[in-house]
Amino acid sequence: MKIGILVGMENTFPPALIEKINGMNAGVTAEYVKIGGVKMGEPTPYRLIFDRISHDIPFFRSYLKNAVLNGAIVVNNPFWWSSDEKFFGYSLATKLGIAVPKTVLLPQKSYKQGVTDASLRNLEFPLDWDGVIEHVGLPAILKPHDGGGWKNVYKVHSKEELWECYDRTGALAMMLQEFIDFTQYTRCYCVARREALVMPYDPKNRRYLPQEELKTIPRDLRDRMIRDTILINEALGYDLNTVEFAIKDGVPYAVDFTNPAPDADIWSVTEPYFNWVTDAVARMLVDYAKNSKPTSAYHRWYKLLSPEAALEMAEFALGAAVGASRVARKSSDAIAEVIEEITEPIKPKRARKTGGKGAKTSFKMDKKGKAGKTGKAGKTHGAKPDKSAKKHN
Repeated sequence: MKIGILVGMENTFPPALIEKINGMNAGVTAEYVKIGGVKMGEPTPYRLIFDRISHDIPFFRSYLKNAVLNGAIVVNNPFWWSSDEKFFGYSLATKLGIAVPKTVLLPQKSYKQGVTDASLRNLEFPLDWDGVIEHVGLPAILKPHDGGGWKNVYKVHSKEELWECYDRTGALAMMLQEFIDFTQYTRCYCVARREALVMPYDPKNRRYLPQEELKTIPRDLRDRMIRDTILINEALGYDLNTVEFAIKDGVPYAVDFTNPAPDADIWSVTEPYFNWVTDAVARMLVDYAKNSKPTSAYHRWYKLLSPEAALEMAEFALGAAVGASRVARKSSDAIAEVIEEITEPIKPKRARKTGGKGAKTSFKMDKKGKAGKTGKAGKTHGAKPDKSAKKHN
């Protein structure tokens, strides 16, 4: 049984993870994934694939979805990952009762080629910037609705500064978010949606702090951050993620928590945290490879892919077709009845013999039942014309 590791530029976490898994002697081996041209519907040789890079490489994301369709387990689920973005995450957190900063999604500054004013007719113009700022407050954080790595993030102190930064964002969809003037800050690893590690973090200098710094945070506050971290990841369906909390007045605000490929490099997270996440992820991947259902089991179309389900679907389709046929017949009968009610009955034409041998004179009936004689020229004498009749050229 094999685990495939799909990686980007990182050089410390992946090899340490492979070494850890292969040293567990659990009947599972790990190696780097090698991918060439991918045939549709072709299964992967890996029972599980651990994804660290598909968010930057669309080819890898498509490959992983195909692997899921053919029975592989993928961490993190590429379908969930594709559908999520940060603004959705904040909206979800509010529904879960988790404290998050006030956030407003903003229309893009510009759009890709081909988008015209007609494409944007649903947008309010001009935007109520004063209302947005009043809701969020200043200073505020302007950042992409689906970004990461602290890219294109601005702290703004006025409407003019907001406009200046907004004008630089191009086609990025941005959010304006309340700035939490925190006194403490943490980043929490979450593995397998059941293990969480709270790490003191300095966002200004982007560095992790020793565990001793946690002593200044009350135990109940740490427990709340662990609870919120696990709850968020259970809701998002992520098996590896980080959640960042800005603590103000004893409240941990979740300010960033859609990081399905979180930083795990030993030189940035430091050795103690690196060792913890390497060990926890190795145990998770081996456990999933040996004991978990394929990732496809979490999707609606999974039930349609098994042989048993195929037979059930065939029977369902047959039943639906018979039902549709019956409905169609009933509809047809109903329509016929309506047509019969709203149309005049057509009376048959009658032939009448005249004095001349073999000669016939035809009669046309008007609405009052009066007959008019039609001569050779086709004109009707004595019959009133139907004014409602349509003319046809």
